[in-house]
Amino acid sequence: MPDAPADLVLTGGPVHTLSPARTRATSVAVRGERVVAVGHDEVRELIGPRTEVVDLRGKLLIPGFQDAHVHPVGGGVELGQCDLSGATTLEAYRERVRAYALRHPDIEWITGGGWAMEAFPGGLPTAHLLDELVPDRPVYLVNRDHHGAWVNSRALEYAGIDTRTPDPADGRIERGPDGVPTGMLQEGAANLVGALLPPLTRDELVAGLLRAQELLHSLGVTAWQDALLGSHANLTDPTGAYLATADDGRLTARVVGALWWDRARGTEQIEELLARRTAGTRGRLRCTTVKIMQDGVAENGTAALLSPYLDGCGCRTDNSGISFIPPKELQEYVTELDAHGFQVHFHALGDRAVREALDAVAAARRTNGRTDTRPHLAHLQVVHPDDIGRFRELGATANVQPLWAAHEPQMDELTIPFLGPERSALQYPFGSLLRAGATLAAGSDWPVSSPDPIQGIHVAVNRVLPDAPAGTPAFLPEQRLDLGTALAAYTAGSAYANHLDAETGTIAPGFLADLVVLDRDPFAGPAEEIGATRVAQTFVGGRRVYG
Repeated sequence: MPDAPADLVLTGGPVHTLSPARTRATSVAVRGERVVAVGHDEVRELIGPRTEVVDLRGKLLIPGFQDAHVHPVGGGVELGQCDLSGATTLEAYRERVRAYALRHPDIEWITGGGWAMEAFPGGLPTAHLLDELVPDRPVYLVNRDHHGAWVNSRALEYAGIDTRTPDPADGRIERGPDGVPTGMLQEGAANLVGALLPPLTRDELVAGLLRAQELLHSLGVTAWQDALLGSHANLTDPTGAYLATADDGRLTARVVGALWWDRARGTEQIEELLARRTAGTRGRLRCTTVKIMQDGVAENGTAALLSPYLDGCGCRTDNSGISFIPPKELQEYVTELDAHGFQVHFHALGDRAVREALDAVAAARRTNGRTDTRPHLAHLQVVHPDDIGRFRELGATANVQPLWAAHEPQMDELTIPFLGPERSALQYPFGSLLRAGATLAAGSDWPVSSPDPIQGIHVAVNRVLPDAPAGTPAFLPEQRLDLGTALAAYTAGSAYANHLDAETGTIAPGFLADLVVLDRDPFAGPAEEIGATRVAQTFVGGRRVYG
């Protein structure tokens, strides 16, 4: 036991360490930024006259959560705009849009988002609903999955979108029977309007980042991987905000930045990515990852599937979704990125996109050998059984977003009918991936869904939303995870994906003191009550950042 007193001692257990050497303890001592002792009563010997002592009083101490796929700056900015998140009805959206427009009479554009497709027939809102509320200014509101935008007629006019406007190659303009655009723009079509938005200033981006960081710390998140650093889909590149806060010390979280791969270009952009990696790795920021979006989402028919979607009558259509990058080119790009030491972070939602991403990882392995780049595939909504075992074989991490694996209107009304029963049974196969030996990391994709890891863990364990009505059936219950495994995915698993596992993700001597105190021990209660757990305190490097 070290002789010098600790700066911080948390005692009165329980402590869930995630360390294989000692899985449970009751006391942890911290000196400076690092844990110096983990154990029981003997750790209290390190309490000195200036030691801060936190009496856990039976509350659970765990490693800090790490979000392996999140968009904090965009989420933080949207919190300050016309925020529609958390509501699921048209009337609620009408009230919020009207109130926001009245509070901001001088702004040129009404922007924001977070609306749920379930609030509209077929998931498709229309321009006239917004025209009634804001007839004199353009409105641009992204949906909660950020794969489409709801706009009003003034916005369509500004962009020159009419019956003669062709669909872009990477998107779709929703139209009425007469061919007239209805006000819903899918995927790349949203850029036709979004490109006209006033760019966000550096100060606005910094404010969004700090707003998000405060929220994430309050939810126990101490590190994350930002899944999109770059300019895409009308998002202003948040890299400058990260650099500014990393330089002046306001960035308290540990952040891995995933540099956006411009799918309209090829390997010529790698030199730029290398320069951005060098410039963007300082302080608590490391821009060591490249993000490749291989497909869209199932709800709007753009997730890439191995066989076509069904229509509302259960008949096969001619649409199998979009692979944004041709498979052969994807293999070339990933192989070269891997050779330069980049981790590749894939958006792969449909079974064809998952297979194409795994094929690209396999190509990189064949050419470069087994490197420690730790590629990971995010979302994994539909995974063909033949591809489950390939995650372990290739060393590709399964980056899951558990909150989506539950019955709710977007799943039951806008997804299952168009996938069909056989393919729907392949959704979010967390249990199958675990049993096949895959490494699991977890994330939220906030602002697409809640950034609260506890809510995600609840669904991973129960396959039911925390606020679901009594009697709601579990969604594919055979794919449940146990609480320990789900917690590990949000801590040690995401630390592995973030290349932070040598110092974080577990509570052990020598590791950084990134710690979270929960208000209870969820292991001691029924699984159905996991979602009621709240974060009481959060520490990053031994410094309290929440509570």
